Amino acid sequence: MNGLNNGKRMFGVGALCVLLMSAAGCTELLDEATNALNDLEAEYYDLYTGDTSEVTLEIYHGESLIDATANYTVVIELDHVNAPFHADNFRNHSLEGNYNDVTFHRIIDDFMIQGGDFQNNDGTGGYAAKWYGVCNGQFMNGSDCSNSESYNVPDEADNGLDHLSCTISMAKTSYPNTGGSQFFIIPEDSTPDWLNGAHTVFGTVTSGCEHITTISEVETGQGDRPVLPVVIHTATASE
Repeated sequence: MNGLNNGKRMFGVGALCVLLMSAAGCTELLDEATNALNDLEAEYYDLYTGDTSEVTLEIYHGESLIDATANYTVVIELDHVNAPFHADNFRNHSLEGNYNDVTFHRIIDDFMIQGGDFQNNDGTGGYAAKWYGVCNGQFMNGSDCSNSESYNVPDEADNGLDHLSCTISMAKTSYPNTGGSQFFIIPEDSTPDWLNGAHTVFGTVTSGCEHITTISEVETGQGDRPVLPVVIHTATASE
């Protein structure tokens, strides 16, 4: 079952409730239908079934790990309840080693640090870890998307999670459902609430957020790229 069909089914349930607005239990019916569809989606896309999981980032600042001027450990708790697709995607990229040796290619002080482009390592590439029902920003059947490098993650921006300090969110283009592998982490001194409802928050930094703040203050050059590279040495996901 793809996301488009799920949307049609939910519209049908919602329309029924409008017609039966005076009937008791309509809210409960919608809740039950939503939970049932969520369960179906989780099974269909083989999503991680736990409520939360952890990813540990080992980060260094320097031309190489040996010559690093600083090393940091950051632990992120992924929210698989409120952002099941995004959390699953980030976890799978980490399990597959896609984030290893990938830079934070864009850093803006008092805002965020962005990385995750394992394809080109410069902010121009990256795609979803597996099939989540979206190809080049469009919902469709997997058989109609011939190139895995076109896989995207469906937006979950209206999940109730806001862009608070020490949260992680999905980078994407200005078009809907175009998230892939790039993400950004918000330091302690930033709360970019204008991103709420547009980008999907899918986790929280539970340890090492002070390091995110430190990294956000590094010297940058053209295109907000760090003068001295900031690199994810490893990204390790909990089993």
